[in-house]
Amino acid sequence: MNKIEIFITTPTQALRDFAGALEQAERGESVTPSIGFGSPSELFAAITDKRLELLRYVAQHEGLNMHQLAKALARDYKNIHTDVKALEEIGLLENTKTGLVAPFVEIDIRLDLRQAA
Repeated sequence: MNKIEIFITTPTQALRDFAGALEQAERGESVTPSIGFGSPSELFAAITDKRLELLRYVAQHEGLNMHQLAKALARDYKNIHTDVKALEEIGLLENTKTGLVAPFVEIDIRLDLRQAA
């Protein structure tokens, strides 16, 4: 399954996680892609309800351009453009020659309540 993990972490833990993933990759093992945020507010600022709706739509209708997406979602082009660029920056959307693509079919968001972030 093509999934990505998103979690809340500290900079120190993010470095440890990266080192572990690098070791796994060097051994030829499969590594699940991940994105770490420093706080829940950073996570929720990056992945808003509107952006999640956009992601879901693109996952079901790959290949659209931003104008088509804005029309399909009945949203202003400027807002779609802003959201697409933000999602591209964190790796949740790709703008290919054939249009927008959601590279992951599943997003696993984890929040460890015992770990201080």
